[in-house]
Amino acid sequence: MLDKLKTWLNDKLTGPAEYHDLGHLPAPRAAGDQRLENLRLIVLDLETTGLNPAKDRVIAVGAVTIDRLAIPLADQFDLILRRPELDIRETVLIHGIGPEALTKGHETRDALLHLLEWMNGNPILAFHSAFDRKFLEKALRRQLGYTQQHTWVDVAELMPAFFPEARESCKRLDHWVEHFNLDIAARHHAAADALATAELSLIAFREARRQGVVTLDDLHQRLRYYQRLKTLHRM
Repeated sequence: MLDKLKTWLNDKLTGPAEYHDLGHLPAPRAAGDQRLENLRLIVLDLETTGLNPAKDRVIAVGAVTIDRLAIPLADQFDLILRRPELDIRETVLIHGIGPEALTKGHETRDALLHLLEWMNGNPILAFHSAFDRKFLEKALRRQLGYTQQHTWVDVAELMPAFFPEARESCKRLDHWVEHFNLDIAARHHAAADALATAELSLIAFREARRQGVVTLDDLHQRLRYYQRLKTLHRM
């Protein structure tokens, strides 16, 4: 099933970036009174050559969507970028992406352009979103000259905000997956990590609705409240 979806997506990625009008890309949507149950959300995970956005690079993008509080598996993005010049010796054992895959990957500029078109300006969720945000924004700026700011939600903050009893024992994505007994295959693969993050997000959204958090703005307010509490606890 996944191979068929990848083939379908690859067939869609035709036409180099220079033939697209960058000025007509979908505008990012700001957080407001949109109800979570009506939203299409992008859940994103990146594979990179390292942890430093100043010197490391994005080599793969995996993303799924949450659309009206469901995960439609036909609506996903899973591409390796063509970056044969990069040294991935230190990280290949983590993400499993070797030199041959980087040689056969998609042209970086085209892939990023199609990612923006596919995201359609929708809010982005990621686990430790600051990491993915820095890498993605740098890649978009360098490759496309794109500087628009998307709405981001950090799922690493979302989970303990609604499940504070698990805050101390669950620090990483793996911990939350185990906490909720999720069956996720191929961990440390961008698309699989994005799917795990999406499933956790749905669990948090169900609890959020139970607590009266029903809009994207409500969600941001709750996260800001949680961040203030964390700051107070450190004092």
